[in-house]
Amino acid sequence: MTDFNQQVIEEFRANGGKVGGMFEGAPLVLLTTMGARSGHRRTNPAVYLRDGERILVFASNAGADAHPAWYHNVLAQPRVTVELGKETFTARAVPLEGEERDRMYARQAAIDPAFAAYQSRTSRVIPVVALHPEQERLRAVGAELVRIHAYLRGELAALRAGGAGSGEDLRTHCLAFCETLTFHHTGEDRVAFPHLERLFPELKEPLERLRAEHVVIARLSAELREAPDPATLDRIAAELEAHFAYEEEQLVPVLDSLEEAPWAAS
Repeated sequence: MTDFNQQVIEEFRANGGKVGGMFEGAPLVLLTTMGARSGHRRTNPAVYLRDGERILVFASNAGADAHPAWYHNVLAQPRVTVELGKETFTARAVPLEGEERDRMYARQAAIDPAFAAYQSRTSRVIPVVALHPEQERLRAVGAELVRIHAYLRGELAALRAGGAGSGEDLRTHCLAFCETLTFHHTGEDRVAFPHLERLFPELKEPLERLRAEHVVIARLSAELREAPDPATLDRIAAELEAHFAYEEEQLVPVLDSLEEAPWAAS
């Protein structure tokens, strides 16, 4: 099998992703993982299914009762390299679970009945792994997060310094600040955090903590709207600074570490 795989790999690379033999006409990628035990890079050909931006691969092992080695590798080290046609990019490997796994495997089996046969040969549930391309836009999220935090810190500092004046003027500026803060946190809760959680399962606990802090900060923002006074500003400033510092500590290094890997659908 090792010799066979090597022949497929060489033919794939020599012909821009096209191969003959048993894989002729099949959608094929080369998946390079880091050996869970050896630490060496291993490349395997795999049939794939495109699902929007992500690429799905199937740990069928031709219906054997053991998972293929590459599946154990991605559990240990989710960052992988994918060769698709003439494109090469890094990706984050995330195993699908539950209903989503079942639905995607059934979709693949309907397209290629061999996968239904593979599942019928074994009692194990054949894993489906989503490969999420790591793109430059994800790297930009880290810089944007720091920029937004700097802006909100500056606005809050101006309020606490009395730069917004007093009375109705202070109330107006507090309302504007709270609306901006709420918009930022709502966007994180609804869009950014779920996306990051899918790509980086190890961020689950930090993201849950950040969501819980959003609830606390939202309550303080409501108090600030009702009674914009220095004591309330001090409380929200303390909560926000701790929140911003933790968020930057947990998220920015992960986002900044992503390699630049442009990828375009073909």
